[in-house]
Amino acid sequence: MEQRNNVTEFVLLGLTHSIQGQKILFVVFLLIYIVTMVGSLLIVLTVVFSPTLDAPMYFFLGYVSFMDAVYSTTVTPNMIIGLLCEKTYISFQACVTQLFTEHLFGGAEILLLVVMAYDRYVAICKPLHYLTIMNQRVCVLLLLLSWAGGFLHAIVHILFVYNLPFCGPNVIDHFGCDMYPLLKLACTDTHIIALTVLANDGVICLVLFTLLLISYGVILHSLKNISQEGRCKALSTCGSHITVVFLFFVPCIFLYVRPPSTLPIDKSLAVFYTIVTPMLNPLIYTLRNGEMQNAMKKLWTRKRK
Repeated sequence: MEQRNNVTEFVLLGLTHSIQGQKILFVVFLLIYIVTMVGSLLIVLTVVFSPTLDAPMYFFLGYVSFMDAVYSTTVTPNMIIGLLCEKTYISFQACVTQLFTEHLFGGAEILLLVVMAYDRYVAICKPLHYLTIMNQRVCVLLLLLSWAGGFLHAIVHILFVYNLPFCGPNVIDHFGCDMYPLLKLACTDTHIIALTVLANDGVICLVLFTLLLISYGVILHSLKNISQEGRCKALSTCGSHITVVFLFFVPCIFLYVRPPSTLPIDKSLAVFYTIVTPMLNPLIYTLRNGEMQNAMKKLWTRKRK
């Protein structure tokens, strides 16, 4: 324990050492964060207050948007503030908290994307039994299972980090706390823990991604049995989900499905799935969903009157 307490804080090197580059990135990421929060919260409020969006799909979409907002908030504000400072410091406790929150909401969102794929499968392949299968109790249970899975995924990381000795150096070549950069600083052999992280992050991501591709393949194959209008609507909805799945899973798979190491490209990929993807998700879901657009127009027109 005494050895671990030699390091009480970490120095985050961030994305660039260029003063001009930091100023540009500050403006860019501030705008991205504002768009993310406005877009995500707009979807959440529309789902909550619009009487027309009472289908299970929108119930899950509201929670995905909420998770996007919180997931982005775990890293982005701290990184934006860091771009204004010469050095960014983060305490050991704050680092662990950030790590836990990021993996809690990220893990829960990934599982919720799987739930949404199942919801689309039932809606398209078993339309007559949809409301019976996806009743309110089942929807709440699936949501709770997603939260529970995200919690278990995150707590594993925290248990490992708390049991690692950190005796120096304390410089993390990243803009936030993540497992591989932290393992690199530990003054002990982390080979076994790194393999466990690979399984907890990489293998799970790869398996879920494969299952999602198979499920959407089954859904797309079944579209030949429905009407032209229904096919277009289903393709639009599934297209949104598949796009979000690719944006979330592909960078995570590249980061974690490989021998444990840190590469220069890791920071760019982390920026993409922690900052850019949460901004794109609300745009993808609203631009490709006519019902959501109509509900927003009706709700916010009514609010202004």
